Order: sequence, then C-alpha cells, then structure tokens
Amino acid sequence: AVRGAAAATDVAAADAKNNEARYGAAWPERCPVPEKLEQRLGQDGYKKTISLLGSTGSIGTQTLDICAEHPDKFEVSALSAGRNVALLAEQTRAFKPRLVSVGSADLVEDFKRELGDMGSDAPEIMWGDEGAIEVARHSECSTVVTGIVGCAGLQPTVEAIKAGKDIALANKETLIAGGPHIVPLIQKHGVKILPADSEHSALFQCIQGMPEGGLRRIILTASGGAFRDFELEQMREMAANDPLALHAKATTHPNWDMGQKITCDSATLMNKSLEVIEAHYLYGTSYDNIDVVIHPQSIIHSMVETADSSVLAQLGWPDMRLPILYTLSWPERVMTSEETWPRLDFLKMGDLTFKEPDTEKYPSLTMGYAAGRAGGTMTGVFSAANEAAVAAFLDKKMGYFQIFEMVERACEAHRDEIVLDPSLDDIVHTDQWAREYVDSIITPDMAIA
Repeated sequence: AVRGAAAATDVAAADAKNNEARYGAAWPERCPVPEKLEQRLGQDGYKKTISLLGSTGSIGTQTLDICAEHPDKFEVSALSAGRNVALLAEQTRAFKPRLVSVGSADLVEDFKRELGDMGSDAPEIMWGDEGAIEVARHSECSTVVTGIVGCAGLQPTVEAIKAGKDIALANKETLIAGGPHIVPLIQKHGVKILPADSEHSALFQCIQGMPEGGLRRIILTASGGAFRDFELEQMREMAANDPLALHAKATTHPNWDMGQKITCDSATLMNKSLEVIEAHYLYGTSYDNIDVVIHPQSIIHSMVETADSSVLAQLGWPDMRLPILYTLSWPERVMTSEETWPRLDFLKMGDLTFKEPDTEKYPSLTMGYAAGRAGGTMTGVFSAANEAAVAAFLDKKMGYFQIFEMVERACEAHRDEIVLDPSLDDIVHTDQWAREYVDSIITPDMAIA
C-alpha cells in the first residue's frame, strides 16, 4: 500500500512537473471549482441575470426556453445572434433585453423592421464582433452563456472573463483553442466556469465535494452518433455508391436534438475528441487518465473514477435543457415540471450498455488525443480544421470520409509551427490559418452534389 501511494505521488509529481515545464509555474491543477452560495433564486425577487451569445442557435433557444419557464429566477439582459433577425426580434420582444447585437451592420435595418416599435422597452442595438463583446461584458449581467459555435466565441468570452462575469460554457472551442491563454485568465479574475454541455456538466456534478487529489480518471460517454450500428465497410460502400445518403445519415442523431454541426461531429466522434481536450483543461487531468466509451442509450452522461476506485456517474434523459438548467441555477437545483421534464424510470428504461470505440471507424479519437498531447496551438488547428471541413461537408463540397482527411492534413501541416505558449493573437491567427488551409485543399472534384 505504501509503495502504491508512493507510485501515485510520483506520477502526480511528474504530471505537475510536465505542466510546469510547458505552461509555467502558475499552471493550475484545474479550473477553479466555484464555492457554494446561499440558496436564493426566486426569493425576495432575486433573479440571476444573464447575457446570451448565440441566442438563435440550438443552445441559445433552449436557454431562453428555460428562462421563459422560470421568469422568477432568470432575467435576460443582453442577446447576440448572427443572421436570423426574425427570430432575434421575436426573442427581443419576449425577453426585453437592454442590449441586442446582430451579426453585421447590414442586418440592423432588417432587424429594426422585424422588431417594430417597442417604445420604452426598445433595446440598444449593436452589431458584429464589437456588439458581441459588449453583450458579453454587459454591466447588468452576472453570467454569460456562450452559445456561439467555433472560435468566434473566444474573444467575447475573454472579454467577459476580464469583466468578472461567470461563464456558462457551451462553446467547446474556447478552451480547446484557447486553453493555455484562458485558464490562467480565469484564475487571475476569479470567475467561475460552469460547463453547459452534457458531458462536462456531468463531470462537474460528479466532482462536487471531491477533495484535492481525489480525481483519478475521467470517463466520457459517447452515443456513437449516427453510425454507431454501421460497419466501416458498409459506410465505405455508401460513400462510393450513394454519398448523399451517407450525408443525410450523418446529419441525424439517434438520441439528441441538436444543430447540424454538432450532429455531424457526433457522427464522426469529433465532438468526443474535442471534449477530451476540454476535459484536460477544465480539470487538469492528463490525457492518459481520460477515457471514452460508447454508451448508445445516452443515459449516463459521463463518469469519474476517484482515488479509491469508486466510480460516480450522472444520469438523465438525453435532453440538453438539463445541463443548461444546472449551469444557470448552480449551486441550486430548480424544481422542474414532470410534464415537460420527464423523470427517469429505471424499471422501464431497459439495459445500459457500453463498448470500446472503434478507432478505425472513428479516427478522430486518435487525432484528438495526438493534438491534445502536442498542446499549444495544435488543439486550435484540430478544432478549426474540423469546423471548416464539416462546413464543406454540410455544403456537399466533399464527402464524409474527407472530413478526417482534411483535419489530419491540417494538423500535419502545422506540426513544425506549433506555439506552445500562445498569445490570444497566436490563437486567433492559427484558427484563421487552419480554416484557410482546409478551404485551399478542397477541390471541385470532391463535391458530392
């Protein structure tokens, strides 16, 4: 037992030394775990005030559904969106935020027409990157929900952290691309990071009350996506004979109701590769201690193994509203309606099964771990290249299997250019380079329609 404890201490010391060598002595063991607050949501008129980045997307609309269901607990102070001005106007009329930002200046007049006359409830209107940043640091909000997809959410998140706002993090790329820059910034400004995606919300819930050094292993669960029951040869045959059928299948999910990009990432398991990197930055866990298992039912959202070999899991129906609600209400638990929030019935639920992911069918996992271990700007290249490749696939500019090819080629091209301790400018520049690189190697003959 003494030898085992000594070995564990040696491994921990080696990990700490490696982190210090790469990131400096200030490298944290994990992102700060928020301290417990008094239970007061809805009491004496107290509400948590939020700003929402990406209000018209999947995360944004579900966040607003929760706010509408619990108006005594949550208030919306600012909204930002891209080009869907009709939906943004509808949201603005419903929630009456003080500030609204649209994607670009040319959309302002369209938005005003859609909005109509709100009288004294009319919001200030901004646009573009500057508008999103002002939404993120709006003076009246305490928590910023980052629902923007991709690296576009990085700069607003940085500004929100600098303004002392707590972050409800639904944007994986913030930590995947910006981890070496973001994590020290979080510590410096003393803000809380509350993960809003289902897997990291599950992990966050499982580590509540865990003593220092108690976390041994992270186990991320994956549904397996659209192709979990397909053989690789079957997929290759579809790609050769009916690529549009493969495309249609990749953009549907057996369990979750999500946007097209994340649905495609689930099909390729790129989302799980990105979550491995995110877990490393959130919890300071080495890549050797982060595992992925296929769990087709999506009932167990992730697990942690503790130092004494116990395993803690968070369970719930596959409904993105649950982690979002927990993120908004933490440290409290908000009572939900059984009509709109069905409860688990273990006697009717059936079996919970697990299997090892097939890395030949899902090469994204191997690439993701390699990018994470390379560190620095490589994780941002991995993420941005995937985003560009998925966008091209969704536009039918290339086939399904070429997503993996594009990401691998971008990472290989960046191998000799990695910046291990990147500035924010380095991160943004590398992100742009990766997208342009992928776009440059897509040729017309790759199109499937």
